[in-house]
Amino acid sequence: MIIKILGSGCKKCVALGENAKAAAAAAGKAAEIVKVTDIVQIAAYGLMSTPGLVIDEKLVSGGKVLTVQEIEKLL
Repeated sequence: MIIKILGSGCKKCVALGENAKAAAAAAGKAAEIVKVTDIVQIAAYGLMSTPGLVIDEKLVSGGKVLTVQEIEKLL
């Protein structure tokens, strides 16, 4: 499973990345966390506000920091 964090690397992006890592561990899933900071790549997902969360190439959240529990449900 590949989880991508879309954003510039701001505090919210970092927090979302940490929550995604914790959610994958709690769910017992092997996941690679990838940070995408290139604005062209971010725009290709149709994301209008960061941070964004992409799970296996599907944009599942944008513009907010999901909790560990919310991310677990998406996994």
